[in-house]
Amino acid sequence: MKFNHVKVKEIPKLESVTLENGTRYYMTPNGKKYPSVTTILSSLSKEGIVEWRKAVGEEEANRITRRATNRGTRYHKICENYLNNEEDIGIKTIFEKLLFDSTLPLLNRINNIHYQETKLYSDHLRLAGTVDCIAEFDGRLSVIDFKTSTREKFRDDIHSYFIQCSAYAIMYEERTGIPIDKIVIIMAVEDDKPLLFIEKRNTWVNDLLECRQSYEMNKIALTS
Repeated sequence: MKFNHVKVKEIPKLESVTLENGTRYYMTPNGKKYPSVTTILSSLSKEGIVEWRKAVGEEEANRITRRATNRGTRYHKICENYLNNEEDIGIKTIFEKLLFDSTLPLLNRINNIHYQETKLYSDHLRLAGTVDCIAEFDGRLSVIDFKTSTREKFRDDIHSYFIQCSAYAIMYEERTGIPIDKIVIIMAVEDDKPLLFIEKRNTWVNDLLECRQSYEMNKIALTS
């Protein structure tokens, strides 16, 4: 399949900095420093992650985390290459091929691609981040996020993904003037069928604003 790429308004380049604790910030063209949306959302699962690390032990937790991070990074890059119409999309292992092939029918529902792996920011939200893909999915412009998972997940497991994508939709509209009301999560699952989640942006905006406010209040409390 040959994907069409649409030329839209140029988005300013951003510089990003990731601290040792994993916190990421972006510097906007006008000199403002905004946290990444993933940074403010990390608090949603922090308590559960701490308990999980205690249960499995630090060494095993680090191993699992590294493996999941590498798996996600490789899958993202393969999807990006495929949608960019690259002849060699970079599959290096049978495992990567199985993950990619499982989601291929979903990827083929994407077209008219605006951007991939693009840094965005919003002065309204005082947030920034890197979106996986802005494109049409089944003919409707969407924020599309590529995820991987060891096991099947359900809607209530991934509220943070929906909040994250709603932020990208707002950022994109603020930068380009083009509204997006559809969120699409394509998830490759190890040894299982792929998952597709479709949501409306506005369903998650209030949760996004609450997370942003909570992050700022916690930051103030830590520095006071």
